[in-house]
Amino acid sequence: MDEKPRYWFPAKTYGWGWGPPTCWQGWAVIGGYLTLLWANTRWLPPSEYPIGYFVGITALTLLLVAICWRTGEPPRWRWGK
Repeated sequence: MDEKPRYWFPAKTYGWGWGPPTCWQGWAVIGGYLTLLWANTRWLPPSEYPIGYFVGITALTLLLVAICWRTGEPPRWRWGK
């Protein structure tokens, strides 16, 4: 039988990108992202290590986008349902 793929991150109704997760795996990714952002801020305070802080935040955000791209609904501009 043809089964609709289950996405961790569904497309937003309006605009481009993904909405909130629809399964526990997506929520785990968001939780891990937020935890790692907090850890990055603790280990590389922006007042002491501005470049390291920026590189860490950028790397974590790019990783989140890559995961959303791979496990989420294909992104495209949407005007609503």
